[in-house]
Amino acid sequence: MGDASVKETVDKFRKKKNGQVVLVLQGGGALGAYQVGVYQALHEAGVEPDWIIGTSIGAINAGLIAGNKPEDRLGRLDEFWQRVKSRRGALIPYLPGVSEAWSSWSTLVGGISGFFKPNPWAFWSMHFPWGVDHAAFYSTASLRETLAELIDFSIINKGSPRLTVGAANIQTSMMRYFDNRESEIGSEQIMASGALPPAFPAICIDGEYFWDGGILSNTPTEVIFDDFPRRNSLIFAVHLWNPIGPVPRSIWEVFHRQKDIQYSSRIASHISRQQQTHRLRHVISQLVQQIPSNLRESEVVKDLAGYGCVTQMHVVRLLAPRIGNENHTKDIDFSSEGIRARRAAGYSAAMQALQQAPWEGNFDPIEGVILHEAMPEMPLAAE
Repeated sequence: MGDASVKETVDKFRKKKNGQVVLVLQGGGALGAYQVGVYQALHEAGVEPDWIIGTSIGAINAGLIAGNKPEDRLGRLDEFWQRVKSRRGALIPYLPGVSEAWSSWSTLVGGISGFFKPNPWAFWSMHFPWGVDHAAFYSTASLRETLAELIDFSIINKGSPRLTVGAANIQTSMMRYFDNRESEIGSEQIMASGALPPAFPAICIDGEYFWDGGILSNTPTEVIFDDFPRRNSLIFAVHLWNPIGPVPRSIWEVFHRQKDIQYSSRIASHISRQQQTHRLRHVISQLVQQIPSNLRESEVVKDLAGYGCVTQMHVVRLLAPRIGNENHTKDIDFSSEGIRARRAAGYSAAMQALQQAPWEGNFDPIEGVILHEAMPEMPLAAE
């Protein structure tokens, strides 16, 4: 299927079914390079999202997309990932495993230019009350400057495309979704979504403090299902952490598997629950149609009918593959090789999904959420 026909199928979905294209970007640090490849494939195919939802690094990538004109979006993403690319050891020949480890440890020690840098006070004493703005191992002041340079927040706050970023309220433990259809979004909201403790400090917004939304929901697809009024949706859900993996045989492997499980956010069970809930909404809608028309006008029946829904959500799940020799430090592997390999994997997976266009065809009207997997079968070796 050529690029033109891919765009045609998506436009057809939008017009025929009053549908929307949604891009959901999970958190995962350096793994977010995979999302750049996914967006590149969509952009080249002429498929721009109507709604972008992000958490953590996903919120940063989402802001770079929503905060620029379509023709500038890919360039801004390129610029950001060039800035955060680790340049330490660039003169050392690439050695699989060794280069990634060197990149990760150098990031821990020296930070990332344009993103974060070590906070020496935190290392001096972990018990001294430095204050909420400094109670972290790193400072993200440089990220604020980077976002200001690469994102036009006036474009974001026009509301098209829609942008939603998730952050965790520290005091209430409740998820807060900042949405440009409801209030203005600036650098604070995006930084709050990526303020992963204890590495990064909390961000204050309207007198409340927030941490990385990934500690509550790293894959915020529930925003789409809870939106009202609901719309038929083609959802590209970009996942960076693998929910399925081998039983670890060493403590080093335990660290890796534990992180994958924690941040994959119980993806399978979450989508399964949404499928069941949306199916019930469709059942309610069909049952209402069996009620005599004169009774449907009663307030009681109208209230009950309000729980029904006939929209269909097509979830195209794009899961980042394992790169050879990766471990639990993969989310801070900002090496050139790691970024290049993950971006290429995202591009390939999204191109394959677009070519297949699994949302096309006839589907059982009783099914409200239809999952289409786009998962790699083999690990990807870094180039």
